[in-house]
Amino acid sequence: QVQLVESGGGLVQPGGSLRLSCAPSGRIETIYMMGWYRQVPGKQRELVARITTTGITYYGDYVKGRFTISRDNDNHAAHLEMNSLKPEDTAIYSCSAAALVDGRVYDYWGQGTQVTVSS
Repeated sequence: QVQLVESGGGLVQPGGSLRLSCAPSGRIETIYMMGWYRQVPGKQRELVARITTTGITYYGDYVKGRFTISRDNDNHAAHLEMNSLKPEDTAIYSCSAAALVDGRVYDYWGQGTQVTVSS
């Protein structure tokens, strides 16, 4: 019932920037948390950043000072500003949401968007 649509991925040179967006849709009562995760084939998925409905944020150590997560209060969209990108940032980035739907909390995931950092 809840869909997460990601956008903004693509190819960028080292040191460049990208802005990822995640737009939730559906009958959502409350989204408690939205986050961005990334995964490289053969490696474990890792948390990039997350933000709660109260605005509390958390970042993985490897992106601190370079990435910024934000949230739109009107439409619940989440954004990830990625600056000073490095080749090791190359991964599939997926949006996640912990949402209250019909009185229950569920975890939802987007399809993911590819981010490639290469010269």
